[in-house]
Amino acid sequence: MIHRLQFRAMGTEMLVCVDNGSGQPPPELTDVPGWFEEWEQTLSRFRIDSELTRLNRAGGQPVPVSDVLWQVFQSAVLAEKATDGLVTPTVAGAVLEAGYDRDFKLLVGQILDPSGQEPSPVRSLDSVIWDESDHSICLPEGVQLDFGGIAKGWAADQAVQRLVHHGSALMNCGGDIAMSGPLMDGNPWEVGIHKPFDRSVGYIGRMYFTKACGVATSATDRRRWMQGNLLRHHIIDPGTGVPAESDLVSATVVATNAVEAEAAAKSVLIRGSLEGIAWLEPNPNLACLAILEDGQVVYSERIREYL
Repeated sequence: MIHRLQFRAMGTEMLVCVDNGSGQPPPELTDVPGWFEEWEQTLSRFRIDSELTRLNRAGGQPVPVSDVLWQVFQSAVLAEKATDGLVTPTVAGAVLEAGYDRDFKLLVGQILDPSGQEPSPVRSLDSVIWDESDHSICLPEGVQLDFGGIAKGWAADQAVQRLVHHGSALMNCGGDIAMSGPLMDGNPWEVGIHKPFDRSVGYIGRMYFTKACGVATSATDRRRWMQGNLLRHHIIDPGTGVPAESDLVSATVVATNAVEAEAAAKSVLIRGSLEGIAWLEPNPNLACLAILEDGQVVYSERIREYL
């Protein structure tokens, strides 16, 4: 039997599922929201007392960080390398300049004043110094970190690792999904793909999974706002320092885990449909379904095995 728990964390809706072959849910299921509260207190840029906020305010000084922040930082390092720099946590300043300086629900319906700053390319993690021996990170002046989707993907992977000994587990962190394998009876987990802009109409497609993997969707249809007369969203192109200009509105990627899926999905979205799919295809661990602004759907070759 599949036991479910829904809650809100990290600014989005969460769903955790465990199939343990029993009519009684595992006691640990009710602990999951507490895990996310601890992780959010460490990783949130919106909390003034979070560990990440304290690190961002210590520009120029090395700061020893917790195991959680260190793990997520290292995941971000790998993501930047894997995406040729397109996915990096150093976009924090650019996100703020684009107007995303508060919880998104406070942006809805607002027209923000232009920042007045000339955009410039985002500095990469090459500008950051870190020390493996004491897990310290030193941010140069003017550089702040925003882990964003990488933190959600990491949390999804962590939750599944903690729950897998109870049976088959799935963790959905607002579209970043980790799965431990098939259901107890061997049937697949089913994941729906929402229609952009109007999610009330249901799914435009469904995917089916019988192996441990991660799935992530990067999209610009939900988190959009006006800054002056410019339409903004939260996906920054580090090469320009402003929200990415792309013919895609969403990209859903399957990978070996949720962190890899999250990074690849954002990379495809920023690159656009032609370059994005061409970048992804040579990697045998990745598969993608992408949706263009005009509603057309683009498929990579390997995604068809999940449809």
